[in-house]
Amino acid sequence: MPGTGLASPRSRAYLGAMAIFPRPVSPVRAIRDLRGFLAQRQRHELLFGFLSVMITTLIIAGFYVDSKFEKPWKRDIQYFENWPANRTDEEIRARLAADLIKDKQRKAEIEKLRQERMKSFQRLDKKLDDLGI
Repeated sequence: MPGTGLASPRSRAYLGAMAIFPRPVSPVRAIRDLRGFLAQRQRHELLFGFLSVMITTLIIAGFYVDSKFEKPWKRDIQYFENWPANRTDEEIRARLAADLIKDKQRKAEIEKLRQERMKSFQRLDKKLDDLGI
C-alpha cells in the first residue's frame, strides 16, 4: 500500500533535517573524538584492532606491489632466408630434407633433456618417499 512507509510523501519532514555530516565538523574535533573513543577501549581491543588494520594493509599492499610486475623487454629477431625464384625442385627437396634432419636432431635433444629432468624428479620423489612425505 503506497504512502504508508517510513519515507512516504506525507512523512518526509525528517529527511530534510538530516545532514550527511553533522554541522560542527572539523579535523580537531574529529581527532578529539577519536582519542575519546580509543581511551574507552581496553588494551586487548586496541591491540587486535591495530593487528587487523595492519594485516589488511599488508594484503592490499601486496596486491598493489604484485600488480606492478613489468615484463622485461626482450629483443625478438626473426631471420628468414631469401630464396631465388628460379630454384629447382631438386634444390627445394634437398633443403627440406636437410631441415627435416635438423628438426629431428633438435626434437631428440629436447626429448633427452626432458627425460633427464623427469629422472631427476623421480629421484627426488624416491627420496621424499623414503622420508615418508
